[in-house]
Amino acid sequence: MHWPHFISAFWKRSRREEAFGERESHDLHAPHLVLGRRGEALAAEYLAQAGFALVASNFKLPVGRNSRGAIVQAEIDIVAYEGATLCFVEVKTRVSDWFAAPEANVDLRKQRQITRAARTYRRLFGLTSAPHRYDVVSVILPAVSDMDGAPTPLPRLALLRNFWTDEKFRKRRWGA
Repeated sequence: MHWPHFISAFWKRSRREEAFGERESHDLHAPHLVLGRRGEALAAEYLAQAGFALVASNFKLPVGRNSRGAIVQAEIDIVAYEGATLCFVEVKTRVSDWFAAPEANVDLRKQRQITRAARTYRRLFGLTSAPHRYDVVSVILPAVSDMDGAPTPLPRLALLRNFWTDEKFRKRRWGA
């Protein structure tokens, strides 16, 4: 195997796919991405029925650079208003909660990333003094079984308001 040829062929293929959008169409068929998109659509519908005013979904923006200097993109699943409060909502979808609840995957790293994205979002739209919070919508979409006559299990959604706060990520000033 000739590595230089292999690497350049891969690079050319991936650049071509990016230019013509071929790569994205393949990625949309990955089962976990399809599950996530279904969960986000259900969560948006659930929030709208609960009285939230939806503003944006899948909002991507750069939030800084990593240790190698590459730009880090963050995505906010849903941005909505509940009354006067701006809500940044992370949606976690799973087929089952047998191993762990979906919200268990909103770990400290993910919280930090969403907090940075929300800070940038608020700065971008001049909402720095607006009240805001971070919510999580937990979605459990049971797999449809192939058994005849069995009822299709209904999805379970739960809204976890104020799942975390900014205080956890504020820089501490030592001394004074």
